[in-house]
Amino acid sequence: MTQDAIKGETKMMWVDYTINSLPGKGFKVEGDTPTEVMDKGLYKPGDVFIVNEGGWLVKSDELSAMVIKHSEKKKELA
Repeated sequence: MTQDAIKGETKMMWVDYTINSLPGKGFKVEGDTPTEVMDKGLYKPGDVFIVNEGGWLVKSDELSAMVIKHSEKKKELA
């Protein structure tokens, strides 16, 4: 995704944040408090992101919907 691809969208530049990572486990972005980025709406529990070729994390509602649908189907079959 390029800057041109996101014209018309609200752009935000997040600075002065720490990215903590655990190999093989994931990463967490922290600001002045451990939940600051979630409090400001960058992401929330349950969000799913796919990394594209440009290195952008792109939110994917499709994957979340697929997981929910699969869980409901399993309940129906039980």
